[in-house]
Amino acid sequence: MTPLTAPISLRIAESYTSIRFDTRCYVDCVSVQVQPAASLLQQARLAQWMTVGWMVIEGAIAIGAGIAAHSVALTAFGVDSGIELFSSVVVLRRLLQRSESEERGSMTGGERNATKLVGFALYGLIAYIVLSAAVALVFRFEPAASPLGIGLTIASLVIMAGLWRWRLALADRLGSPALRGDAACSMVCLYMAGVALAGLLLNQFFGLWWADPLAGLALIWWIRGEANEALEASKAESD
Repeated sequence: MTPLTAPISLRIAESYTSIRFDTRCYVDCVSVQVQPAASLLQQARLAQWMTVGWMVIEGAIAIGAGIAAHSVALTAFGVDSGIELFSSVVVLRRLLQRSESEERGSMTGGERNATKLVGFALYGLIAYIVLSAAVALVFRFEPAASPLGIGLTIASLVIMAGLWRWRLALADRLGSPALRGDAACSMVCLYMAGVALAGLLLNQFFGLWWADPLAGLALIWWIRGEANEALEASKAESD
């Protein structure tokens, strides 16, 4: 290679390397840009699937542990999980039917039906709380110690707190009354978990067997307000 052609070859090699680097950088940048984040609707569906899964686990364990410990609170907690499972499946079905293009806050026929069913589920929960509390007080059912029940209620407090906050935020951003109503069911689950846990602990350490049915009755006013709100939202006209 002559001294005259060496700089030319060097410049050509540098230009090729620069072009190859720029092309690779452009391709990488494009590949990053075309990967969209999960949409709000996809996040809501994921949150709802997680809620359904946890309700199945929670309900089965709570009912089994409640029967074994003769605990009305734990058994009621398991039945509450069943009602919430029904509500969660209804709302999940609604979210699977909803399109990405549907406007925020729109109230279609499916949205109104789902919201109405959530309201009825909350009223069903009220009926069960009244029945189970009355039976516990009249017949003096004292819950026995249940390590499994205590562990379940503690786990539920942690898991449902996260699901409740996540779904409530998604409901506000999507403008979904049905999802918001179902998130209210998660708040009820938090209260019920706390009530069941407190009932087991107070009975075991202080002999206050009547603590959990009275605490359950105290929740009725709040649950009733959420049920009424869901039913009123179901009567709203479409935008």
